[in-house]
Amino acid sequence: MLPGMSAPPAEGARVAWPDVPAPARAAIEEACGAAVIEARTQPGGFSPGVAARVRCADGRRWFIKAASAERNPDAPRLHRREARVLAGLDPLIAAGQLPVPRLRGTAELGPWFALVVEDVEGRPPALPWHDDQLGRVLGALGRLAGALTPAPAAVAATAPGIAEYLEEDFSGWRTLAAGDDRVHDLDSWSRARLPELAALEATWAAHAAGDTLLHADIRADNLLIAGDAVVVVDWPHACRGAAFVDLVLFAPSVAMQGGPEPAELLARSGAGREVSREALAPVVCALAGYFTASALAPPPPGLPTLRRFQAAQGEVTRRWLAALL
Repeated sequence: MLPGMSAPPAEGARVAWPDVPAPARAAIEEACGAAVIEARTQPGGFSPGVAARVRCADGRRWFIKAASAERNPDAPRLHRREARVLAGLDPLIAAGQLPVPRLRGTAELGPWFALVVEDVEGRPPALPWHDDQLGRVLGALGRLAGALTPAPAAVAATAPGIAEYLEEDFSGWRTLAAGDDRVHDLDSWSRARLPELAALEATWAAHAAGDTLLHADIRADNLLIAGDAVVVVDWPHACRGAAFVDLVLFAPSVAMQGGPEPAELLARSGAGREVSREALAPVVCALAGYFTASALAPPPPGLPTLRRFQAAQGEVTRRWLAALL
């Protein structure tokens, strides 16, 4: 980001627990095992619906994520996908091998779908990033990648490869080069190098392939600092790929939110140090194209700050890409 700019918030349009229709609340409470007597909406993240820590009548605490297809048609689909991922990972989570909250259950009624997961006593990392917390996060991500390589069979059977999962998203430069109207709003560097960027982007998938189960959406708002532990939440985008890819996807948000530049971040991680420039540049190029093209599109329903968030990360990623090239 340019000096003086502040990072835009990672915020969806939250729905308060009392605003969920009573029949849907009742279905979610059945999944909780008792009536909800206290609910605290949580800030941060892009879920356009309920994101609340709750206390139930039986004294237990849960975290509820719920969304209606009437508000955002994609959100319930992503919640269902996350439920499948968490269910597949549950044996490893229960054995203490993964720093991930356990799934309690799900609820579905009409357009509403909800996940009920373990409530973690923790807070998101402090922003701007503190170096000690960032170091702990990088250590946790390294251990997570080790535990998820190869991808556990229960999840690998349904988790797509990253080339399949991000095929459409990671075609931004090629879409713009094909005559998309958004090309007129490009920054001068991108416009001048668009054919070269489109050609490099076309090669990203081969370099990103691998057998690690990736989170594919690591950001500060998907991390919790819980005492000495780092807990990784929000798993709807899990897919199979090379371990370094999670670091690439994470790095622009860190720089945007007051942390080190991407190259320095990767140098602090084993997977980041091991990846070659020849493999790294096409993946960074595809990520830059995604952020750049997406930021020029209208905001999705219920996600008013998403495009500014993407634009800020796009600026960081293009700067990283320019250095790699």
